[in-house]
Amino acid sequence: MNKILVATDGSDSAAEAVEFGIELAAEHGAELILVHVVPALDIVPASGFGIGGAFPHEPSIEDRALLEDAAAIAEEHDVLSTTVLLAGDTVDEIVAFADSHDVDLIVVGSRGHGSIANALLGSVSRGVLAESKRPVMVVRGGASIRHSADVRQPAGIGLGF
Repeated sequence: MNKILVATDGSDSAAEAVEFGIELAAEHGAELILVHVVPALDIVPASGFGIGGAFPHEPSIEDRALLEDAAAIAEEHDVLSTTVLLAGDTVDEIVAFADSHDVDLIVVGSRGHGSIANALLGSVSRGVLAESKRPVMVVRGGASIRHSADVRQPAGIGLGF
């Protein structure tokens, strides 16, 4: 495994995915790519004065901070990382970036919504699993790599291809 892409949105489940991806990159000596996707446009609803519309999203300090925080965690584990801020549809951007950079594994977090919530809200992890032709590891809440006598035991991990 040479390249691992980890998508983060700042959620608790994404933080667990970042930790998992860092540990996996360290174990395999792999290149770690951290991505965060922002919307291409910000939609502003019309107000009482009729002003509204779609405006290009200007990446914020918070958008960049998510990546900087993840890179700092990687650095604490002596893992070099590259950070990339993408704009557009989250699933499409993650899959397209992974394809264009020949990534060996995509790691995403899952908030663990039930099937009804997923049907109503959609799910980035489900979308990446469905769209990617590359291996995808979904790290669910409470997952981490545990060491026990040199045996790696991932807990709560879904692996899809």
